[in-house]
Amino acid sequence: MKRFIIKTHGCKANQLESAVIKEKLQHAGLEQCNKIEDADIFILNSCSVTENADNEALRTIRNAKAKKDNILTVLTGCSAQLNAGQLMNLPYIDIVLGNDDKFNIVDILKTKQSSVNDIFSVELFNNQLIHNYSNTRGYLKIQDGCNNRCSYCTIWKARGKSRSNSVNNILEQIKIYTDIGIQEIVLTGIHIGQWGEDFQTPQKIFNLLEKIENTGIKRYRLGSLNTLEIDDKLLDFLAQSDKFCPHFHLSLQSLNDKTLRAMNRYYTAQSCMELMDKIEEMFYLPFLGSDIIVGFPGETDEDFNITLENAKKSKLSNIHVFPYSIRNNTEAAVMSHQIPELIKHQRADILHKTAAQKFINFQNKNIGTTAQVLIEKRPDKKTGMLKAVTKNYLNVYIDTNDKNLHNTIQNVKILNRKDEKLFCNIIK
Repeated sequence: MKRFIIKTHGCKANQLESAVIKEKLQHAGLEQCNKIEDADIFILNSCSVTENADNEALRTIRNAKAKKDNILTVLTGCSAQLNAGQLMNLPYIDIVLGNDDKFNIVDILKTKQSSVNDIFSVELFNNQLIHNYSNTRGYLKIQDGCNNRCSYCTIWKARGKSRSNSVNNILEQIKIYTDIGIQEIVLTGIHIGQWGEDFQTPQKIFNLLEKIENTGIKRYRLGSLNTLEIDDKLLDFLAQSDKFCPHFHLSLQSLNDKTLRAMNRYYTAQSCMELMDKIEEMFYLPFLGSDIIVGFPGETDEDFNITLENAKKSKLSNIHVFPYSIRNNTEAAVMSHQIPELIKHQRADILHKTAAQKFINFQNKNIGTTAQVLIEKRPDKKTGMLKAVTKNYLNVYIDTNDKNLHNTIQNVKILNRKDEKLFCNIIK
């Protein structure tokens, strides 16, 4: 029996697709293992959101070949889709698979031939159901591709046009998840706010959530949303839901209007601030996360300081900070006034400090409150305690090793914060 290892870089959509690949290989009679020395096949599902992501993909797969020279190496994912021509010539990569081709991996392993098709020729969502899933929370990919053309981004080129999973397929996957005991799902994709736009009769994500409310799933949360896709109708619906987890990840990228225009982001910093204020008013202790890029071409010290001050004033609970990374074949790559790397990283460090303080503040706001948590299946390795996640996306720790609590939903009292962790007791 042949053995394989699969590694995943990048987003939750990639993680879910790796789970699909794993299940397909196991169904075909291959066995998963943990050590490269024991494996016959090494598969890397790559990311290409930054130059570092591309470089990490190359390092990872090169190291696998160095550890075992006769292992069959397969590179798939966004880096494979975008850079197929040059990757096929590298001696340590045996097979290159595009983003849609990865789902044919069983047949491709028989031929050992690379396959990277034109992603923009793919018209329909490639539905793949998962039946064996070991995580406590189930990821559910509702959409692929992106119709936006942000000036810094290559992911739309790697993923193609927006394609939506059907309501029936989504509900079928939810039933599979609930049948195997999963309590919470996370709706993911490349741009989930574009779900339903490509249907013959266009729909909005609100229409999908109405259907999900009537399933057996106990909790659901949403992946990243563009602020323009969050309207009053959606907020009113979510605010009345007992199943929705008040965890919003807002795709902001900047909080400075000049930079947003240069990025081809069609909203203003003020509209983002107002939306966050509205969410804060409508939901109880909502988690508001975001990505912000610093050092974008043309970003002056004043521009950065506007983003920084807006971030400080905002209701954001946490910020993922990224120094701008030049991506070839994008508008931003040829813009004038590129920012030196040193300044990018200095600005990132400054914003990181603000982000860290805002997260501490959000943790502290939750101390003394009661919360509904989903307890993970495995105890935390460092503390030995049970780890759980609140509806508003905070990790909390419970001083017990009662295995009967694994994968259950409990009410807890959040007691204190120590060593950057929140500790709680179960309310009997």
